[in-house]
Amino acid sequence: MGEVIGIVSLKGGVGKTTLSAALASELAEKHDKRILLVDANYSAPNLGIHMDIISPQGSVQDVLSGKKLSSAIHSKYGVDVIPGNFLFRKDYSPLKLRTKLAYAKKSYDFIILDASPSLNDEILSALLASDRAFIVTTPDYASLSCAMKLAKLARQRNRSSSGIIVNRVVDKKLSVGLEEIQESTGIPVIATIKEEKIVHEGLYHRVPANLVWRSSSFGKEIKKLGYILSGKKEQRALWKKVMFLDMDKEEVNREMLRQDFYKSMFRR
Repeated sequence: MGEVIGIVSLKGGVGKTTLSAALASELAEKHDKRILLVDANYSAPNLGIHMDIISPQGSVQDVLSGKKLSSAIHSKYGVDVIPGNFLFRKDYSPLKLRTKLAYAKKSYDFIILDASPSLNDEILSALLASDRAFIVTTPDYASLSCAMKLAKLARQRNRSSSGIIVNRVVDKKLSVGLEEIQESTGIPVIATIKEEKIVHEGLYHRVPANLVWRSSSFGKEIKKLGYILSGKKEQRALWKKVMFLDMDKEEVNREMLRQDFYKSMFRR
């Protein structure tokens, strides 16, 4: 039985869709996982742009309005994708998403939801449909306040928030610290991802950014997240395991948290 992973945020512009597309392609290509990627941002969908699906013949709104899920699946970069349709005008029910995905879990290892950043039925539908959720934030107080609110909402709905992904880091000196983010949300930070040019290149070429340059900082962090989601432990060089060389204090703390996260995953 597959697992539904929600990539969620209450603030737009944090890179949630970029991460969803990258994680989906990473798990499919490098871990040989069967992946269904769903645009759960119904009112302002753009996952299709990231996955080079510009004029979909079927959409997530079609599925939520009664059509078969299989009629909306498009395959791209080794991933099955259900895109959204920005021009969809018929009535549909966002809260039917969980029911619609229940049967699909038998056919996929992971179903990744790119959630809406709006505090309404759209984000609620993604949370309720998710077995686990990862909250995406940027390292600033405006975004952190939204992450705190979303973490609270997830707890109220008995949803599991498995980790915080701090994205679009530009200057650590001007960023909210990882410890403060963890203490404020009560959720461990499992990844910090720098703002990089390849993300913009990927969007321009309509390809997941990690496929543009895997050796980039972005590509390496996506690789680590891929190992976390797949339940595997990434093999690190011995000298890094023992001494954590080339890491600053926050990176060492994050590595320790990641190891604790692996241990909790293996006990499941």
